[in-house]
Amino acid sequence: MKSRSLRGASLAALACAALAVSACATTGGGSDPGEAAETPRERKALAQGLDPATVADPYPSTYRGLPRENLAIVGGTVMDGAGGRIENGVVILTDGKVTTVGGASTPVPAGHRVVDARGRFVTPGIIDVHSHLGVYPSPGVTGMSDGNEATSPNTAQVWAEHSIWPQDPGFNTARAGGVTTLHILPGSANLFGGRGVTLRNVPSVTMQGMKFPGAPYTVKMACGENPSRVYGGRNSSPATGMGNMAGYRAAFIAARDYKDKWDKWRETGEGTPPTRNLQMETLVGVLDGSILIQNHCYRGDEMALMIDMSREFGYRITTFHHATEAYKVAPLLAREGICAAMWTGWWGFKMESLDGIEENVALVDAPEGSCAVVHSDDAELTQRLNQEVAAAVAAGRRAGMTISEEHALGWITLNAARAIGIDDETGSLEAGKRADVVIWSANPFSVYARADQVYVDGALTFDRADPAYQPLSDFELGQPGYGQTAAGVRQGAR
Repeated sequence: MKSRSLRGASLAALACAALAVSACATTGGGSDPGEAAETPRERKALAQGLDPATVADPYPSTYRGLPRENLAIVGGTVMDGAGGRIENGVVILTDGKVTTVGGASTPVPAGHRVVDARGRFVTPGIIDVHSHLGVYPSPGVTGMSDGNEATSPNTAQVWAEHSIWPQDPGFNTARAGGVTTLHILPGSANLFGGRGVTLRNVPSVTMQGMKFPGAPYTVKMACGENPSRVYGGRNSSPATGMGNMAGYRAAFIAARDYKDKWDKWRETGEGTPPTRNLQMETLVGVLDGSILIQNHCYRGDEMALMIDMSREFGYRITTFHHATEAYKVAPLLAREGICAAMWTGWWGFKMESLDGIEENVALVDAPEGSCAVVHSDDAELTQRLNQEVAAAVAAGRRAGMTISEEHALGWITLNAARAIGIDDETGSLEAGKRADVVIWSANPFSVYARADQVYVDGALTFDRADPAYQPLSDFELGQPGYGQTAAGVRQGAR
């Protein structure tokens, strides 16, 4: 992945950090050509925490994965997430990676336990690119409402990972719906809401234990009604769409200036170094490409404005979220290589969402080079993203488009991975990728399908038939209904 090692510090900062301190200082010579060059000045190292180049990853992942075994999943209908479909297929998982995907004649390596998937379907794990689990957990009470730092139009300095509550029961219910990876974002009250983080959906007592190793940071931006309503209601800017645009532009101007000051200080060693600014640090990461923009934006015309602004300041947008009018600018998004993360049926709950249509995902998917994604933004919808895709496929087919199930599966697997910068590691059943796998009881586009087994990095993390693999958070223990059966399913099976 191109951006992984950068982690938000500027390229110049990181390049200089790799050199000896004296190599960044100014050298000079006397006026006499024969005079020896002046010895480079030694620069005193900045105090710990003051140099952004030395703290590019201050909250590193401690994710190690759960115990796993080598497996051969045989006999099922395999949809690989990249458009392939194999009847009576074989998927080989070795040391937490996919090693082989093939037909019935594929040999099973010695030492691999065989999992019989006959009559069932095998897919990559689902990736939800827009989730607030952990930052808006259940229970939904004020004391746990940690997703929106709605105190300033620009809060790029905050990081969603610092609000995540790992005990949120929503992680368990999402896993039971086949979700193996989640991208957690701050809310959309602000022009810049803060950094997002990508998680492995495994039980953990810390955020760091869930953090996807090496996944790029993102930043949440929001255009449209949300920031102008929040701050206009306080009689402050932004109160309009034009106020929104002015706010973004001012922030990127300030970030360019901040980056230039650090670059010049590192180049010359003269004067006092800039004071580290967490807000600017995030935006500098956007400018150098190491932090990916995830842009809440409903209207097609506003998406076009945001694209123009990205050209003004020399960065790129990775994904537009919600994007109910993405169908109006689908060719533009495809040309720019921008993903659109959408719902199928959510529309009309505010003016900017009024022109939503069920065919949106299919129309965005149609142009060459497109990147259509289905997301949740909801603790319940994330449990059935497979059904949301099925509804989008049905709407597209009603409109006369030919869409195969194996292609559409990519809207919540490979395209979703691309939308958050992890498509080289997961999102499809391809040799060398992480062994994130779901075995479904039936075709995943059926309302009757349920995830039977869910594997993350080859480790069984959910088994509908075995309560030992139906994790509960501490918060769920002893709650009303705990230990009771529901619809003939014993406790824990969701």
